[in-house]
Amino acid sequence: MSAGPSPDHRPAREDPPRGGAPQLAAVLREMRWWDIAPVLELERELFPEDAWSPGMFWSELAHARGPHATRRYLVAELEVPPRSGADEGRLVGYGGLAAVDGTGDIQTIATARDQWGTGLGARLLTELLGAATDFECHEVLLEVRVDNLRAQRLYERFGFEPIGFRRGYYQPGNHDALVMRRTTQTSSEAPSVQGT
Repeated sequence: MSAGPSPDHRPAREDPPRGGAPQLAAVLREMRWWDIAPVLELERELFPEDAWSPGMFWSELAHARGPHATRRYLVAELEVPPRSGADEGRLVGYGGLAAVDGTGDIQTIATARDQWGTGLGARLLTELLGAATDFECHEVLLEVRVDNLRAQRLYERFGFEPIGFRRGYYQPGNHDALVMRRTTQTSSEAPSVQGT
């Protein structure tokens, strides 16, 4: 606050966060209109003061498909364990990128609190940066709240550098945003996401 799926779509076990039992990794897939309601639930939980509206997500998804697409939106969904009785997995993250005239902009990226420390944020960011490469972006920008140090550390690991501030960017809470930029790198230069 925003590339095709990984070649390996199979859910894999991740190291347990904070000493708990191993958990299934989330599967990343393209966000579709039917994901807007669960994304909004997570959005309101994580960003109660400045959550996106349904219209904002609808508008972004309107530009995410077709030959002239300029957006890439993903969701992360936990695999349903066998014999669980559940029809579908729980949505635990999402992210989106806009691309215009060679510049990518991470529009939003978020993971459920119980997924913090599992590397899911890094996986989403990796996919969005891959999308920026597919869109032939020479740089990627993003805004992050100045008080969100956890997210800033993630972005710095991926080569983003602070370039300025946007005062009162997040409304209605009137919070400032740190603007960060990353020039496009080849996939061999991207950081490893293991252990993040």
